Amino acid sequence: MLHATVEALEPTVLHAEAQASVAALLKAGESANTVRSYASALRYWAAWFQLRYRAAITLPVPVPVVLQFLVDHVQRPGAAPRTGAAPGTGPADGSPWGGTLLHDLPPAIEAALVAGGFKAKRGAPALATVMHRLAVLSKAHQLRELTNPVRDPAVQELVRRIRRGHATRGVRPQAKTALTRDPLTALLATCSDGLKGDRDRALLLFAFASGGRRRSEVAGALMEHLEKLDERTYLYRLGHSKADQTGTGTQADAVKPIIGAAATALTAWLSASGVTSGPIFRRIHKTRPGGPLTGQAVWLIVKRRAALAKLKGDFGAHSLRSGFVTEAGRQAVPLKEAMALTGHRSLTTFLRYYQSGAVQSSAAADLLGAFADE
Repeated sequence: MLHATVEALEPTVLHAEAQASVAALLKAGESANTVRSYASALRYWAAWFQLRYRAAITLPVPVPVVLQFLVDHVQRPGAAPRTGAAPGTGPADGSPWGGTLLHDLPPAIEAALVAGGFKAKRGAPALATVMHRLAVLSKAHQLRELTNPVRDPAVQELVRRIRRGHATRGVRPQAKTALTRDPLTALLATCSDGLKGDRDRALLLFAFASGGRRRSEVAGALMEHLEKLDERTYLYRLGHSKADQTGTGTQADAVKPIIGAAATALTAWLSASGVTSGPIFRRIHKTRPGGPLTGQAVWLIVKRRAALAKLKGDFGAHSLRSGFVTEAGRQAVPLKEAMALTGHRSLTTFLRYYQSGAVQSSAAADLLGAFADE
């Protein structure tokens, strides 16, 4: 029986307090990186809409607005260059066919977006950035149960043709340079600067050897999830990851071995820093460990060490993950074993890196090896 002091709820309507509770639960279950990326995308939509239409953006967004957004930000082939045109007037992405690449964003609006900090620089953004902003707008409509313009057939068809056009031109997503064994060794050679060097060596080897951990996983690594078996062996249990948002993965999926050189480096860092609980990897204040690292700090550590090693390429935190998978392919590690460490759920994503390493040692790639040069 309902207690007399408890308000009866209408079953067909969510109570205001319950709405706030639902919002809090959704927020708590969202990763910090996702929240930031969504907020950034929505800020850009608001700024672009305000400048383009001289009005504040409201939902639902009309379909023509989404189509305009796409042609404002996605490059398309323009007219062929004039005979004798100055160098640099061809395709911006260096594609082999003639003509220029154009997009419809007015220069004055682009300048305002750059000046306001909504856009990093002039020029069309990467296709992945445009698609992410489109996905965020779609999610905003979905959560509010509004008619979704991104799902409109006209928008879907244009997106499909855009993707096909980029593939035809050979435009591929930008990827960080893989930190395979040799370049990683070069990075480790720079880690000779005291406590910071001990930390960076342990961090790089921990991330690589445990299956190419993501920067959020490295920054969030806790001593409470680390088990030391001996001086050359640790077991680390992922409490949460991008592939396992709820932290309910099986024991085999979640436990990652830290052995050999990686274990030695981890022991040296823990001994030197005195860290016994909480985050494994910390900021360094002069000669002592401080608070936990952020994902951005992990990214900066990789960038800094790559610069010190004078490596050529575009290195970042993801270089460790792609490097592990690529190196696994080079050393012919079975797919199942490699994926068990990385935690990849998508075979397509995993193979993009694995095959790039495996192809270099493929017997099929040297079928003419038996023929001597004449």
